[in-house]
Amino acid sequence: MAPAPGAVMTRRRLPNRRLAETFDLEVGGLRYVASIGRFADGALAEVFLTNGKCGSDADTAARDGAVVASIAMQYLVPLDVIRHALMRNRDGSACGPLGAALDRLHAREAEHERGAS
Repeated sequence: MAPAPGAVMTRRRLPNRRLAETFDLEVGGLRYVASIGRFADGALAEVFLTNGKCGSDADTAARDGAVVASIAMQYLVPLDVIRHALMRNRDGSACGPLGAALDRLHAREAEHERGAS
């Protein structure tokens, strides 16, 4: 659905310096490194994905997907909206590295919320 005529979409800006969390994952027999950044309030703001084979098709696709997801998050698209838009296997697991990384972050956030209550 397109924004209403005259509506302004605002991108939430990140601080120039911010902490990053990094973790490894494997999808389809390929290893990836994911790094995430957060807004000052702790909300997820960006994700970076790399594959050990720099310049490969898998690396380029992972990096491109992460850039698009990061832009979406900075325009306040909820993480679950992005996650549910990505391809899934029959068992519900993520098909690609972006989905796997976002699923891991979602599980971590859910665990953190359960511990806080």
